[in-house]
Amino acid sequence: MKYLLRRIAFYLITAWAAITLNFIIPRLMPGDPVQALIARFQGQLSTKAIDSLNILFGLDQHKSIWQQYIEYWSNLLHGDLGLSFTFFPTPVSEVISQQLPWTLALVGTTTLISFLLGTTLGVFAGWRRGSWMDSLLPVATFFSAIPYFWLGLIAIALFAGVWHVFPAAQGFDNGLVPSMSFDFVASAVYHSVLPGITIVISAMATWILAMRNMMVTVSSEDYVTVAHAKGLSERRVMFSYAARNAVLPSISGFALSLGFIVGGTLLVEMVFSYPGIGLVLLQAVGAKDYPLMQGIFLIITLSVLAANLLADLAYMFLDPRTRREG
Repeated sequence: MKYLLRRIAFYLITAWAAITLNFIIPRLMPGDPVQALIARFQGQLSTKAIDSLNILFGLDQHKSIWQQYIEYWSNLLHGDLGLSFTFFPTPVSEVISQQLPWTLALVGTTTLISFLLGTTLGVFAGWRRGSWMDSLLPVATFFSAIPYFWLGLIAIALFAGVWHVFPAAQGFDNGLVPSMSFDFVASAVYHSVLPGITIVISAMATWILAMRNMMVTVSSEDYVTVAHAKGLSERRVMFSYAARNAVLPSISGFALSLGFIVGGTLLVEMVFSYPGIGLVLLQAVGAKDYPLMQGIFLIITLSVLAANLLADLAYMFLDPRTRREG
């Protein structure tokens, strides 16, 4: 329990530091977002509205940096992330809530599938090294070296351009309104198949290589030899002794992957014109939309911290040696 409380305290301090940096960095960036907003509307907004916009966006020049910081924390605790410049006057929280489900559905599902498949195949390939399963290694190495976007372009050229099996872009058919109706859900799933397969193939290859190498290393450990000497079944030795210890490094990598799910796979979303947080973040950077960038970075940071905390809990369950009191 002492170990768990110490880790929670560490992540709370890290979260405070990340939120503070998230407040400071945009204010150190060059440029005036309010003037950029006025210029983008090309005279539709009066220059007399500058003071009002500064106050509206939390950039009141008459307030000290400390007062702005306190107000920033107050807004965060009330769930107020400000207004987006790009989608003005839509709140940042609404923009994120509209795009986040797309990213979670696509990247979250494909990350989980690629981890489970890749880890399982890596366990068998490492345990039965020298068998036909080792033929997976050159294929896995090849796909792990291919960038997402290049594999996506090939998939579009073949399955959308030559064979016309899947659509090449967008998240659903034109004319449909986002809802929980059968037509919309079926269309969304159909459009997500091609980018999903692209992510799974590329990510699964990395998990296969990592798990296979760890299984080869763990298989020569003394406790595995002792387990064999006890007469335990090969299946039990493979999963309960070898795989349970070999998977520990992959848990950390999987936790980071879970955290970055919220950030989306930017290149895949760009290649397939798929809606998601990554594509919105690109638009926010291009438009110097500081509130939207702050909101997305905050969500990504907190997600990574939460995923790492879950990884620590998984370590405690899988390997009691990580507990100090143990």
